[in-house]
Amino acid sequence: RFQACLYFACVFQAMSCGIHYLASVFMAVTPSFVCGIPGNVSRALFYNSSESSLEDIWTLWTSSENYIVVQLENGEIWELNQCSRAKREASLNLTYEYRGNKSIFSCSDGFLYDDTKWKSTVVTQWDLVCDREWLAKLIQPTFMLGVLIGAVIFGDIADRLGRRRVIWFTSAGQFVFGIAVAFTFDYYSFVIVRFLLAMVSSGYLVVAFVYVTEFVGIKARTWASMHVHAFFAVGIMIVALVGFLVRTWWIYQIFLTIATLPFVLCCWMLPETPFWLLSEERYEDAQKVINIMARWNKVSTPCKVSELCSIQQDDLVGGRTGDNDTSSMKKHNILDLFCNWHIARRTITVWLIWFTGSLGYYVFSLSSVSLGGNEYLNLFLIGAVELPCYVIACIGMDKLGRRNTLIPFLILSALICVLIMFIPQDFNILIILANMAGKFSIGIAFGLIYLYTAELYPTIVRSLAVGSGSMMCRVGSVVAPFCVYLRSVWTFMPLLLVGIMALLSGILTIMLPETLGKPLTNTLVEATEMGRNKKSCSEKTPPAYSGAALEKIEMFGQEKVSTQK
Repeated sequence: RFQACLYFACVFQAMSCGIHYLASVFMAVTPSFVCGIPGNVSRALFYNSSESSLEDIWTLWTSSENYIVVQLENGEIWELNQCSRAKREASLNLTYEYRGNKSIFSCSDGFLYDDTKWKSTVVTQWDLVCDREWLAKLIQPTFMLGVLIGAVIFGDIADRLGRRRVIWFTSAGQFVFGIAVAFTFDYYSFVIVRFLLAMVSSGYLVVAFVYVTEFVGIKARTWASMHVHAFFAVGIMIVALVGFLVRTWWIYQIFLTIATLPFVLCCWMLPETPFWLLSEERYEDAQKVINIMARWNKVSTPCKVSELCSIQQDDLVGGRTGDNDTSSMKKHNILDLFCNWHIARRTITVWLIWFTGSLGYYVFSLSSVSLGGNEYLNLFLIGAVELPCYVIACIGMDKLGRRNTLIPFLILSALICVLIMFIPQDFNILIILANMAGKFSIGIAFGLIYLYTAELYPTIVRSLAVGSGSMMCRVGSVVAPFCVYLRSVWTFMPLLLVGIMALLSGILTIMLPETLGKPLTNTLVEATEMGRNKKSCSEKTPPAYSGAALEKIEMFGQEKVSTQK
């Protein structure tokens, strides 16, 4: 009961991460537009269609190369293009084609936008078109840069200060910055606030994975961690729904952020994880959390930290001294992920999988835009298609193991990349299906790596490992658009790169240890021994909390209940 309440509270907040990650899809959309005009329009002409207002013209607009001819109340006739306007000289008749003299002017009177779909977006709010179009294109990359930085910073902070404090700060930050985005006064303040929002959203997602992993026992860990992704996907579907219902960007942003409020009001009640408390040798605090878990789960005789960790009672009260004191005070950093050859090789492989998963996911997504149809429905389905993906991943992870599920789906995505190269270009439906199959297979690998990373590393650097992996993931998402641009070199160049990366990742994954059914490790020594029983990091192993003992902690809240029954 205790673990279930914590889990659903944390994954509920994960929906807001999915919301903020995809919010710009509709918030920063660029509608059809033309140059503004210096007067009131009496008639408008688009090809052979004559209308009394520009609003009626937008339904006929088909290409950015089109232009609109308007006649003002003072008799002047203007041609309105997207980034310029021309005044016809000595023209009395309103015709679409004109070969006489024209005076070209810039868009000094602003722009006219098609507001039939969106009443207002950040593009129309600050005229991010023509020579300012590059500013609109920077909105999502700067957000992803914030995601990248936040993953590393908050992952490291969570290992130093605890998971609970970071969850408090990042969840509150999501609400505060989310609301602040809606009330920004110019483009630059908008980008800065969204950058901060990206940092806290990424930080929460990284630490939440570690948090639920350390509370949930082995039997439920696979499904619990994987379905954090499912709630993230639900957030994407919420973006599609709210985007369909609300067409003004700042109201849209407020509605999306309100989803964060329930968790913010109750997150202060979340406890710290016993794993982190034990790694910091705060045995009394760990015992308090265990006692609370026992009361919620109706366990009459909760386990004792002193018994599980073989600690004398005086050590439990007073703490340890000497060399162990010095070891516990050691601050860990990213270099600990390369402390010896076995851990370093593991880190390089894990980072490559993170990068490949993100790169492949976005390349396949960008290749599927030819599906067409309703844009809101498309986004909803993009989120919905992830749900069965994670179910299949969970079944495979529980039945075959983490590594044995990851390897075939990485290699399968590489084979699909090769297959697409041999499909004739006029077989559009088959190409789309193959792209979706590739996205599905790389999505399984992408979702699996979160849990696998958390299980491959010990408590003292677990958040840092997941955070650094998420950083590589964001690097992949930034590189993906540039990878797609390589189509100009060769049509299949993006697929070739993804296929090579996926194949290489699949081969290197063979050397990783299997973690299915194994307890979480607490020190770098134990993590090294999980892979190979060789010489490990030059760090003392505190005998107080071995992997077996920690496994009892994570399972007592469930197995002891069943024992009493």
